[in-house]
Amino acid sequence: MMSTELSINEDDIAQFLVTTPDFFERHAPLLAAVQLSSGHGGRAVSLQERQAGLLRDKIKGLETRVMDMIRHGKENAVMAEQLQNWTLRLLQTAQAHELPETIVKGLISEFQMPQAALKVWGGGAAFADEAFAAGVSREVQTFAASLSAPYCGINTGFEAVRWLPEPAQARSLALIPLRAAASAPVLGLLVLASPEAERFHSGTGTEFLVRLGELAGAALARLQTPTDA
Repeated sequence: MMSTELSINEDDIAQFLVTTPDFFERHAPLLAAVQLSSGHGGRAVSLQERQAGLLRDKIKGLETRVMDMIRHGKENAVMAEQLQNWTLRLLQTAQAHELPETIVKGLISEFQMPQAALKVWGGGAAFADEAFAAGVSREVQTFAASLSAPYCGINTGFEAVRWLPEPAQARSLALIPLRAAASAPVLGLLVLASPEAERFHSGTGTEFLVRLGELAGAALARLQTPTDA
Protein backbone atom coordinates (compact mmCIF):
# COMPACT_ATOMS: atom_id res chain seq x y z
CA MET A 1 0.00 0.00 0.00
CA MET A 2 1.46 3.35 -1.06
CA SER A 3 1.69 6.01 1.64
CA THR A 4 1.07 9.65 0.87
CA GLU A 5 2.98 12.33 2.77
CA LEU A 6 1.22 15.63 3.36
CA SER A 7 3.33 18.74 2.94
CA ILE A 8 2.18 21.55 5.23
CA ASN A 9 3.79 24.97 5.05
CA GLU A 10 3.34 28.21 7.01
CA ASP A 11 0.67 29.47 4.64
CA ASP A 12 -1.39 26.34 5.29
CA ILE A 13 -1.11 26.88 9.05
CA ALA A 14 -2.05 30.53 8.73
CA GLN A 15 -5.03 29.68 6.54
CA PHE A 16 -6.14 27.02 9.04
CA LEU A 17 -6.07 29.51 11.92
CA VAL A 18 -7.99 32.08 9.88
CA THR A 19 -10.69 29.62 8.91
CA THR A 20 -10.84 28.03 12.37
CA PRO A 21 -11.49 30.96 14.74
CA ASP A 22 -12.43 28.67 17.65
CA PHE A 23 -9.07 26.88 17.60
CA PHE A 24 -7.63 28.89 20.50
CA GLU A 25 -10.87 28.53 22.43
CA ARG A 26 -10.38 24.78 22.34
CA HIS A 27 -6.65 25.11 23.01
CA ALA A 28 -6.55 28.10 25.36
CA PRO A 29 -3.26 27.13 27.10
CA LEU A 30 -1.44 27.69 23.81
CA LEU A 31 -2.02 31.45 24.11
CA ALA A 32 0.18 31.55 27.19
CA ALA A 33 2.60 28.84 26.03
CA VAL A 34 3.55 30.38 22.68
CA GLN A 35 6.50 32.75 23.20
CA LEU A 36 7.21 35.60 20.81
CA SER A 37 9.65 38.48 20.65
CA SER A 38 8.25 41.50 22.48
CA GLY A 39 9.32 43.80 19.66
CA HIS A 40 11.16 45.96 22.21
CA GLY A 41 14.38 44.10 22.85
CA GLY A 42 15.08 40.40 23.16
CA ARG A 43 12.53 39.64 25.89
CA ALA A 44 10.07 36.86 25.06
CA VAL A 45 6.37 37.34 25.77
CA SER A 46 3.25 35.27 25.33
CA LEU A 47 1.07 35.57 22.28
CA GLN A 48 -1.51 37.47 24.36
CA GLU A 49 1.07 39.95 25.62
CA ARG A 50 2.45 40.43 22.13
CA GLN A 51 -1.04 41.10 20.76
CA ALA A 52 -1.77 43.53 23.57
CA GLY A 53 1.51 45.33 22.84
CA LEU A 54 0.66 45.62 19.16
CA LEU A 55 -2.74 47.04 20.03
CA ARG A 56 -1.18 49.57 22.42
CA ASP A 57 1.25 50.68 19.70
CA LYS A 58 -1.60 50.99 17.21
CA ILE A 59 -3.71 53.01 19.65
CA LYS A 60 -0.74 55.27 20.41
CA GLY A 61 -0.22 55.84 16.69
CA LEU A 62 -3.90 56.68 16.21
CA GLU A 63 -3.81 59.07 19.17
CA THR A 64 -0.81 60.84 17.64
CA ARG A 65 -2.62 61.17 14.32
CA VAL A 66 -5.72 62.57 16.03
CA MET A 67 -3.63 65.11 17.94
CA ASP A 68 -1.89 66.12 14.69
CA MET A 69 -5.29 66.57 13.02
CA ILE A 70 -6.52 68.71 15.91
CA ARG A 71 -3.34 70.81 15.84
CA HIS A 72 -3.52 71.31 12.08
CA GLY A 73 -7.20 72.17 12.36
CA LYS A 74 -6.46 74.86 14.94
CA GLU A 75 -3.59 76.23 12.86
CA ASN A 76 -5.81 76.35 9.77
CA ALA A 77 -8.53 78.15 11.72
CA VAL A 78 -6.04 80.75 12.94
CA MET A 79 -4.65 81.24 9.44
CA ALA A 80 -8.14 81.56 7.97
CA GLU A 81 -8.97 84.28 10.50
CA GLN A 82 -5.71 86.10 9.74
CA LEU A 83 -6.40 85.95 6.01
CA GLN A 84 -9.94 87.23 6.51
CA ASN A 85 -8.78 90.15 8.67
CA TRP A 86 -6.13 91.08 6.10
CA THR A 87 -8.63 90.85 3.23
CA LEU A 88 -11.09 93.06 5.12
CA ARG A 89 -8.37 95.68 5.44
CA LEU A 90 -7.97 95.68 1.68
CA LEU A 91 -11.71 95.97 1.08
CA GLN A 92 -12.01 98.82 3.57
CA THR A 93 -9.20 100.88 2.02
CA ALA A 94 -11.02 103.76 0.35
CA GLN A 95 -8.13 105.34 -1.54
CA ALA A 96 -6.37 103.23 -4.15
CA HIS A 97 -2.98 104.82 -3.54
CA GLU A 98 -3.11 103.63 0.09
CA LEU A 99 -3.43 99.96 -0.89
CA PRO A 100 0.31 99.08 -1.12
CA GLU A 101 0.90 100.35 2.42
CA THR A 102 -2.24 98.58 3.66
CA ILE A 103 -1.07 95.30 2.13
CA VAL A 104 2.40 95.54 3.67
CA LYS A 105 1.28 96.64 7.13
CA GLY A 106 -1.41 93.97 7.18
CA LEU A 107 1.06 91.21 6.34
CA ILE A 108 3.38 92.33 9.12
CA SER A 109 0.68 92.65 11.78
CA GLU A 110 -1.65 89.77 10.87
CA PHE A 111 0.93 87.16 9.84
CA GLN A 112 3.85 88.30 12.03
CA MET A 113 5.97 88.78 8.93
CA PRO A 114 9.36 90.24 9.94
CA GLN A 115 9.64 92.38 6.81
CA ALA A 116 7.54 93.06 3.74
CA ALA A 117 7.62 95.46 0.82
CA LEU A 118 6.12 95.79 -2.64
CA LYS A 119 6.38 97.84 -5.77
CA VAL A 120 3.79 98.42 -8.47
CA TRP A 121 4.30 99.56 -12.03
CA GLY A 122 2.06 100.55 -14.92
CA GLY A 123 -0.27 102.61 -12.76
CA GLY A 124 -0.21 105.70 -14.92
CA ALA A 125 0.76 109.30 -14.29
CA ALA A 126 -1.59 109.69 -11.31
CA PHE A 127 0.63 107.40 -9.22
CA ALA A 128 4.02 108.15 -10.76
CA ASP A 129 5.21 110.08 -7.71
CA GLU A 130 4.11 107.49 -5.13
CA ALA A 131 6.83 105.66 -3.21
CA PHE A 132 5.47 102.29 -4.29
CA ALA A 133 6.08 103.18 -7.95
CA ALA A 134 9.62 104.50 -7.54
CA GLY A 135 12.91 102.66 -7.88
CA VAL A 136 11.72 99.76 -10.00
CA SER A 137 14.23 98.79 -12.67
CA ARG A 138 13.42 97.09 -15.93
CA GLU A 139 15.41 94.07 -14.70
CA VAL A 140 13.13 93.65 -11.69
CA GLN A 141 10.03 93.90 -13.87
CA THR A 142 11.42 91.30 -16.26
CA PHE A 143 12.33 88.99 -13.37
CA ALA A 144 8.84 89.32 -11.84
CA ALA A 145 7.22 88.56 -15.20
CA SER A 146 9.31 85.39 -15.47
CA LEU A 147 7.94 83.96 -12.20
CA SER A 148 5.16 81.44 -12.77
CA ALA A 149 5.07 80.79 -9.01
CA PRO A 150 6.46 82.50 -5.90
CA TYR A 151 10.20 82.18 -5.37
CA CYS A 152 11.21 80.91 -1.93
CA GLY A 153 14.83 80.63 -0.89
CA ILE A 154 17.99 82.25 0.38
CA ASN A 155 18.64 85.90 -0.38
CA THR A 156 21.33 85.82 -3.04
CA GLY A 157 21.39 89.56 -3.64
CA PHE A 158 18.06 90.20 -5.33
CA GLU A 159 17.55 93.83 -6.26
CA ALA A 160 14.05 93.83 -4.75
CA VAL A 161 15.56 93.26 -1.29
CA ARG A 162 16.59 96.92 -1.32
CA TRP A 163 12.92 97.86 -0.96
CA LEU A 164 12.87 96.42 2.56
CA PRO A 165 13.39 98.61 5.64
CA GLU A 166 16.35 96.43 6.74
CA PRO A 167 17.80 94.63 3.72
CA ALA A 168 20.74 93.28 5.73
CA GLN A 169 18.32 91.31 7.93
CA ALA A 170 16.78 89.45 5.00
CA ARG A 171 18.35 85.97 4.96
CA SER A 172 15.45 84.12 3.31
CA LEU A 173 12.82 85.47 0.94
CA ALA A 174 9.51 84.91 -0.73
CA LEU A 175 9.12 86.87 -3.98
CA ILE A 176 5.52 86.89 -5.17
CA PRO A 177 4.49 88.23 -8.60
CA LEU A 178 1.28 90.26 -8.52
CA ARG A 179 -1.38 90.13 -11.21
CA ALA A 180 -4.87 91.59 -11.40
CA ALA A 181 -6.04 88.20 -12.72
CA ALA A 182 -4.48 84.83 -13.49
CA SER A 183 -3.95 85.59 -17.18
CA ALA A 184 -3.11 89.28 -16.71
CA PRO A 185 0.43 90.68 -16.98
CA VAL A 186 2.47 91.18 -13.81
CA LEU A 187 1.78 94.58 -12.27
CA GLY A 188 4.03 94.36 -9.22
CA LEU A 189 6.20 92.28 -6.93
CA LEU A 190 5.67 91.49 -3.24
CA VAL A 191 8.73 90.75 -1.09
CA LEU A 192 8.48 88.86 2.21
CA ALA A 193 11.68 88.48 4.21
CA SER A 194 12.92 86.82 7.37
CA PRO A 195 16.20 86.84 9.32
CA GLU A 196 15.83 83.05 9.61
CA ALA A 197 17.44 81.11 6.77
CA GLU A 198 14.81 78.35 6.98
CA ARG A 199 11.69 80.57 7.09
CA PHE A 200 11.46 80.47 3.30
CA HIS A 201 13.24 77.68 1.42
CA SER A 202 12.94 75.73 -1.82
CA GLY A 203 10.74 73.13 -0.13
CA THR A 204 8.26 75.68 1.21
CA GLY A 205 4.69 75.06 0.09
CA THR A 206 3.67 78.03 -2.06
CA GLU A 207 -0.10 77.53 -2.23
CA PHE A 208 -0.79 80.01 0.57
CA LEU A 209 1.68 82.52 -0.90
CA VAL A 210 -0.09 82.20 -4.24
CA ARG A 211 -3.40 83.06 -2.52
CA LEU A 212 -1.81 86.12 -0.90
CA GLY A 213 -0.50 87.22 -4.29
CA GLU A 214 -3.88 86.74 -5.95
CA LEU A 215 -5.68 88.84 -3.32
CA ALA A 216 -3.03 91.56 -3.31
CA GLY A 217 -2.93 91.67 -7.10
CA ALA A 218 -6.71 91.89 -7.40
CA ALA A 219 -6.78 94.76 -4.90
CA LEU A 220 -3.94 96.59 -6.66
CA ALA A 221 -5.81 96.39 -9.94
CA ARG A 222 -7.47 99.63 -8.80
CA LEU A 223 -4.14 101.36 -9.40
CA GLN A 224 -4.53 100.56 -13.07
CA THR A 225 -7.39 103.08 -13.14
CA PRO A 226 -5.69 106.47 -12.75
CA THR A 227 -8.96 108.30 -12.01
CA ASP A 228 -9.32 106.37 -8.70
CA ALA A 229 -6.72 108.15 -6.61
